[in-house]
Amino acid sequence: MSLSDRQTRTHLMRLFERHGFYPRGDLGQNFLIDINIVEFVAESAGIGPNDVILEIGAGTGGLTSFLAPNAAAVVSVEYDQNVFGLAKEMLDGLSNVTLIHADALKTKNQLNPEVMTIVAAKLAESPNRRLKLVANLPYNVATPVMSNLIATDLPWDCMLVTVQWELAQRMIAVPKSGGNYGALSAWMQSQCELKLLKKLGPQVFWPKPTVDSAILRVEPDPERCTLIADRHFFHEFVRNIFNQRRKSLRAVLRSCFRELDKPRIASLLSELNLAADCRAEELEPKTLVRLANRIGLELNEKTNQST
Repeated sequence: MSLSDRQTRTHLMRLFERHGFYPRGDLGQNFLIDINIVEFVAESAGIGPNDVILEIGAGTGGLTSFLAPNAAAVVSVEYDQNVFGLAKEMLDGLSNVTLIHADALKTKNQLNPEVMTIVAAKLAESPNRRLKLVANLPYNVATPVMSNLIATDLPWDCMLVTVQWELAQRMIAVPKSGGNYGALSAWMQSQCELKLLKKLGPQVFWPKPTVDSAILRVEPDPERCTLIADRHFFHEFVRNIFNQRRKSLRAVLRSCFRELDKPRIASLLSELNLAADCRAEELEPKTLVRLANRIGLELNEKTNQST
């Protein structure tokens, strides 16, 4: 049976029925059944002989089979034991594929260290190797997987992923565009270039989801990254200030950073030419970076003065 035939709706339905289980909605199991889309994802990733591919949500191994031929290595993670067994059968014989039965996340703020150790080992096999996340991401883990990968020091080169359409809109949203722009938008855009490649209707998946999806390409921007003084602090900073997105920035900063009094916060905002009554959702990522850097510096100075 060809790879294309293995990824049809009919084949997958018969496969699951034969094994006596069905896709789990609670795990976001919606399998790509349009082979043209599967090929588009694999081709758009531009996979070469130095690439280590991380795939979260292996499913039955359909996309994995298209990623492996051109990659140095594929590390594919599947959480569901039943589906893991199907993928193991399909991928048997592909020597450059490491299939892992695990949760890709340790917590919502941290990728699974065991998975990252395997990825790091594959990258270390050659000095020219680079990491790409290529996956039909389960809806329930897409945000933490992408966000946490950006937070690592791994030499990732690209993310080529299918995600929920609404999530893609949040990631690419700009200030003053309504409710879509938030901490996730600022965090990703402060360090990455994002491009929406294609919108997908429910019909290209089995079972059909109730929402549209998107194929998104994300690439790191080293120049933007160098502008962030402390990435860990910035990550927490944007989360905190967008938790109170409707309040004025002055009020939010006072709430989040009790070490700074009202006059000092007003002075810091004035230094950056920011109105005291502006809100976080009105500020571009680069402005939020400048503000976080300045707040972080102020907090460090206060800590040093007290010791």
